[in-house]
Amino acid sequence: MNERELLMTRISETGFAVDDILLYLDTHPNDSSALQFYTEAVQQYRTAKAEYEAKYAPLSVDQVNVQNGWTWVQGPWPWEGGV
Repeated sequence: MNERELLMTRISETGFAVDDILLYLDTHPNDSSALQFYTEAVQQYRTAKAEYEAKYAPLSVDQVNVQNGWTWVQGPWPWEGGV
């Protein structure tokens, strides 16, 4: 796996962890260890996402830098072999 693929994998894994802990916290809102895990997982997700976007391309439309034009459509789409 190349660096881009590894970074996308980390984003997927940490995003899943965040979604999963959110479900748990819906029924256990006062679990301090779960709240700590949530905080750490969100930070890891944000860090990985920011690193990917800085190196490769925005992952969501709200991260497009319009100073360089509409860059959202640049690069390969996932069905074109992109990550």
